[in-house]
Amino acid sequence: MKQGKILKGVAGFYYVHVAESGIYECKAKGIFRLENQKPLVGDDVIIDVLSESDMEGNITEILPRKSELLRPAVANVDQVLLVFAVTKPKPNINLLDRMLVRMERDAIPSIICFNKCDLAKDDDIRKLQDIYEKTAYPVRFITTQSPDDVSMIKGFLTGKTTALAGPSGVGKSTLINQLSPEIQMETGEISKKIGRGRHTTRHAQLISLDDHSYLVDTPGFTSLTVDDFELEELASCFPEFAQYEPQCRFRGCSHLNEPDCAVRAALEQNLISESRYHSYGLLYQELSEKNKY
Repeated sequence: MKQGKILKGVAGFYYVHVAESGIYECKAKGIFRLENQKPLVGDDVIIDVLSESDMEGNITEILPRKSELLRPAVANVDQVLLVFAVTKPKPNINLLDRMLVRMERDAIPSIICFNKCDLAKDDDIRKLQDIYEKTAYPVRFITTQSPDDVSMIKGFLTGKTTALAGPSGVGKSTLINQLSPEIQMETGEISKKIGRGRHTTRHAQLISLDDHSYLVDTPGFTSLTVDDFELEELASCFPEFAQYEPQCRFRGCSHLNEPDCAVRAALEQNLISESRYHSYGLLYQELSEKNKY
């Protein structure tokens, strides 16, 4: 029996990384189906090794999960690294704010990383700083061409399972390849087991940076909805509102039209970003429309 972490699941096979041993190709025991349990990428599991030479085994136990993302389905994520470009492409601020709201709702810490600073104007960087310096999120401006910047990001990932998310074209793949020279080798080990050309659909998968640090590549993570939100939850997903809300005249203030709203007063004093408040208003309207039906 060995303990490992599921890196990838394809066509009923699970690829489990065991520290200091390698990757085992495993099937899940039938009891999980009977108990309506499904192993997820990121699950910590116990495996029964069937063959050390062929690196094959069975998953016999799924250990308790400390967190779970629903879309994509990934277990035990400690934090999310949201990667956007300062330019080429221009950042979609509303999308970034939707991601931050989703992570707040799921109680998963977020780190914001703006890439391609070497291609950006100072004014573009300052505008993004003005928006997010008023939030509680760590914000880093980097270029993947800088070893120091890559090393700084790696420091955030050490000892954690981190979901990497962001739109296409922002340099996520380059960042992944810079983070560890062993990534491609390990990905290749799984590809060799699966067989080239099979299962071309992309799934969420974990990349082992070291024996205790994992990165989750999350395709499809940008298609976020707030269908499962309640309107009353939204304000709590903007952490910069929290210190002002108790001063609002009305309990349950929507921060849109009520008199003596402390959040709007903070906005007028430039203590809350106008861009973030605009994202809040758009999401509030979206949820309001949903509640009509």
